[in-house]
Parts: sequence; structure tokens; C-alpha cells
Amino acid sequence: MINWLSAILVIGGLIFFFGGSIGIIRFPDFYSRLHPAGKLDTAGQLFTMSGIALYIAQDASLHTFLTAAKIVLIVIFIYITSPTATHAIIDAGVRAGLKPWTKEGQS
Repeated sequence: MINWLSAILVIGGLIFFFGGSIGIIRFPDFYSRLHPAGKLDTAGQLFTMSGIALYIAQDASLHTFLTAAKIVLIVIFIYITSPTATHAIIDAGVRAGLKPWTKEGQS
């Protein structure tokens, strides 16, 4: 049962990663490309790492529990640093004078 759940979580994470990759390729400018880079990659790592932690923790020993706890700490660290890094990159773009993309010729 746990193997199927962890497989579903890992596959769900890969779907989020794939969606983020498509968004980075398809969006027109610097600012809109940072949205899938920040949001979907963070969600993808949440699902993927949760699936891996669940798969590792199915063996009821102290060693596997500590490994799963380290994975959870990594997820928390990424959830703190990813929005901060995205904000810093956007701030650097604003300070460098990058203008947002606008659709010209439309009213």
C-alpha cells in the first residue's frame, strides 16, 4: 500500500516539474517565467520528496526514520528559500531595468 502511495506522490511531483518546465519555455518574459519556476518546482519537490520519505520510512527502524526526518527538513528548507530566492531574482530584474512584457497593438 505504501509503495503505491509513494509512487503516486513521486509521479505527481514529476508532473509538476514537467508543467514548470513547459511554463518556463512557453511564457514570454523574465517575470512570468519565474512564476512556474518558483511555484511548480516547489510543489514538485514537495510531492517527490514526500513520496521518497514515505517509501524510506516504511521500514520501521531508527535509521530510516532519521533519514525520512532529514528529507522533511530539506522540504521545509526549500519552502523557506524558494520564495525568497524568487523575490530576490525579481528584485534584481527590476533594479536592472527589465520591463514586463506587454501585448502591443491590443486595446
